[in-house]
Amino acid sequence: MKFTDGFWQRRPGVTALYAREAYRLTERDGALEVLAPTREIRERGNVLNLPALEVTVAPVADGVIRVRIDHHRGAHRSPGFPLLAQDACEGGVEITDEAGTVTAGRLRAVVSAGAPWSLEFFDGETRLTGSGEKGPGHMILAADAAVVAEPAGETGVTADGRATARAYTHEQLDLGVGEVVYGLGERFGPFVKNGQTVDSWNADGGTSSEQSYKNVPFYMTNRGYGVLVNHPEHVSFEVGSEAVERVQFSVPGQSVEYFVFAGPTPKDVIDRYTRLTGRPATVPAWSYGLWLSTSFTTDYDEATVSSFVDGMRERGIPLSVFHFDCFWMREFEWTNLTWDERTFPDPEGMLARLHDKDLKLCAWINPYIAQRSPLFDEGLERGYFVKNTDGSVWQWDLWVAGMALVDFTNPEARAWFQEHLRTLLRQGIDSLKTDFGERIPTDVVYHDGTDPHVMHNLYTQLYNDAVFEVLKAERGEGDAVLFARSATAGGQQFPVHWGGDNTSTYASMAETLRGGLSLASSGFGYWSHDIGGFEGTPDPGVFKRWVAFGLLSSHSRLHGSESYRVPWAFDDEAVAITRRFAELKNTLMPYLLAAGADAHETGVSIARPMFFEFPEDPAVTYLDRQYMLGRDLLVAPVMSATGDVEFYLPAGTWTSLLTGERVEGGRWVRENHGFDSLPLYVRPGAVIPRGARADRPDYDYLEGLVLDVYPTEDAIDASIALVTTDGARVQVRVTGEGTTASATVEGADAQVDVRVHR
Repeated sequence: MKFTDGFWQRRPGVTALYAREAYRLTERDGALEVLAPTREIRERGNVLNLPALEVTVAPVADGVIRVRIDHHRGAHRSPGFPLLAQDACEGGVEITDEAGTVTAGRLRAVVSAGAPWSLEFFDGETRLTGSGEKGPGHMILAADAAVVAEPAGETGVTADGRATARAYTHEQLDLGVGEVVYGLGERFGPFVKNGQTVDSWNADGGTSSEQSYKNVPFYMTNRGYGVLVNHPEHVSFEVGSEAVERVQFSVPGQSVEYFVFAGPTPKDVIDRYTRLTGRPATVPAWSYGLWLSTSFTTDYDEATVSSFVDGMRERGIPLSVFHFDCFWMREFEWTNLTWDERTFPDPEGMLARLHDKDLKLCAWINPYIAQRSPLFDEGLERGYFVKNTDGSVWQWDLWVAGMALVDFTNPEARAWFQEHLRTLLRQGIDSLKTDFGERIPTDVVYHDGTDPHVMHNLYTQLYNDAVFEVLKAERGEGDAVLFARSATAGGQQFPVHWGGDNTSTYASMAETLRGGLSLASSGFGYWSHDIGGFEGTPDPGVFKRWVAFGLLSSHSRLHGSESYRVPWAFDDEAVAITRRFAELKNTLMPYLLAAGADAHETGVSIARPMFFEFPEDPAVTYLDRQYMLGRDLLVAPVMSATGDVEFYLPAGTWTSLLTGERVEGGRWVRENHGFDSLPLYVRPGAVIPRGARADRPDYDYLEGLVLDVYPTEDAIDASIALVTTDGARVQVRVTGEGTTASATVEGADAQVDVRVHR
C-alpha cells in the first residue's frame, strides 16, 4: 500500500508518524527496547503531545533476529504464524553510548543512538540491509481516505482486496545496488519482484493474474538474507515500487513484526526460515510417479476410469496414481464425501480392483459444504460452520449453492470433518487433493474468536493440517501426501502443492514455472502443476512439451478441465513422449528421493531457482525459464512451437543427460529440440545415481544401481547420499581415475555399476 506522493509529499488524507531517533535504549528479558519519538527531542518540552514508536529487537536463533514496531501496545496484536521453538543461540544485547547491538550467532542488529533513526543488520562484517529515515512508520488515514467496505463479493473483502483500516504500521528495509528480491509465495508474474506491489492475500485468481493461491509474506534477496513479516492477515509489499531504494511492508493496525534471516547462501536462508516455520514433510516414493486424473467436468464412471488405466498399461506408460476429481460426488452436494451411487454403485469394490492394478488412489475434496450435502444439516445442528456476526451461518452461492465453511478453529468441527475423511480412506483412497481454501470471508465470526482478517490466509493452514493429520494416522508417517492448492507461511509442512488453474498455452507454461520458482524461494520443498494446462485443451505440441517439463518436476499430474488428458487423445507421438519421460523419471528416483530427503531436512526445494546453486554468478539473477532439479540437473523446458530454446549454462563442462553431448558453459546456449527432447544437462563434477527400473518409482534402488560420474579432473573421489524406499540414509563413495571407478555403499551389501563420462 502506498502512502506517499513522490519522495517529498504524502498522499491526501495520510498522516505519517516516523521514528526520528533512538531516544532511549534499554534491555529487557534478553531484548533491546528502543523508544523512538516521531520527532527529534531537542528540549524537554518536546516530549509533550508527541507520539512515539517502540521498537523491540531480539535474538531468536543462530542467524535469526526478530523486530517489533509498536505504536499503541494495548491495541489488538496479530497472533502471527505458528512458529517452532528454537535452540538458544550465542549472543545477546549490548548497549553503549553510541548504539545498542543485538547478536544472534552470525547475525547482528545495530541501532544507532540518537538521530537520525538507523537500524542495520550485519552478517559478520557484511552489511545486509537496514531501516533508515522514514523506515518504521505509523500511518493514520483520514475517514475519507480509508478503504470503503463493499458487500461480500468474490473475495469477501473490500473493493481492492484489503482489510478496511484507518491505521497502518510499516517498515522499510533498504536495497543495495543490484539487489533483487524473490519469493512472497507462488506468484506468476515476474520472478524478480523489484518494482512490484504485492498484496499477501489468498485469492482464487488463476495463474494469469497478479493474485496468488499461496501468499507467503517472506522474501529473500541475492544479498544473502531473508525477511518474514509475521502477520497472517493482509500484508502489502512495495518492492522498490514506492521508495525505489527500499522494500516497504505495511499491515493494518498499531504494530508490525518481522524476522531477519542470515545466509550467507540462499540455501542457508531457506534452512533458517523453515527451521522456524516448519520443514516440508517426507512424502512417499510412489507419489513421485505419474498421476492421471479424470479431469474436472468430464463424464466418467468405473468403465471410463478402467479404460484410462488399462490404456496406459497397454501403451507401456508407467502410472502410479489415479485421481478422482469433483464428480466422484453428486453435483450440488460438494462436499458430501460420499460416492455418487449413480456412477459408482460399488466404490469399495472399484477401489480394490484399481489397487489390484498396482495403483494408488486420490480423491478431490474441499472445505466447503453445500446446502444440499447431507453433511450440511449435521454441521448446522452442531454449530460446526463459520458464522455471521448475528450468529447465523455464513453462506453464499459462489462455487456451489448455499455453501458453508467448516470452522476448523472448533476442535469438534475439525474432528467431525476428519472422521468423514477416515471413512473415505478406509474405503481405499490413499491421498487427498485439498482444493480451494482461498475464498474465505472477513465479515464473520470464528469459534475461537480469531480475527477473521487473520483467518483469511491462515484458514488454509488449519484445513490442510487437519487433512494431513488424518492421512498420517491412517497411512503412516512418511506415507501421507496431499495435492494442495492454497497455502501460506508454514504450509510447506503439508505437501504436495500444485500450481492451480493454468491455461493450455506456452505462455502459461512459462508463468507456471515462475510460480514454482517463487514458491521454492518461499520455503516449499515440492511442487507440481497441471500438465498441458487446466483451462482449454492444448494442441498436441503444447501437451508434448509440457509432458517433458511436468515429468521433470518433483511431482507430475495429467489433469484438465473440460477434456481428458490421456496422451492418446492427442497423437501417437504424445504416447511415446509420455512413456519416455515417465520412464526417465522412474530411473532417476534414487536421485530425486535423495533430493526430497534434503528438502525435508533443510527446506531447500527439489526443483529450485538457478541462484540457489550458483549465487556467485550474476548471470543467473533473473533466470526464470530454467531451473535446477536437485543439485546437479539443469532443466530448460521448451516453450515454443518451433522447438527453439535459449538457456544459460554456468561455467564448466556440462553433459546432456539425454545425448551425452558435452557443452562448455559460462555462456548462453541456443538449441532446437524435437518433442522427445529438451535441454537436460548434468553439472560438472556430479554423480547421478540411476535406478534399474523404469516401470515404477518405488523399488529397491540399491539393486542394480548405476552411478553416472561426470568428473572435472582425472582423480575421482566423491560421496553422495541415497535414501531407500523405507527412508534409510546410505552413503555411497566413488573413487577412481581416468575412465575407471568403483563405489562402496556404507552399511549395505550392494553391487554398484559405475560409469565414468569424460
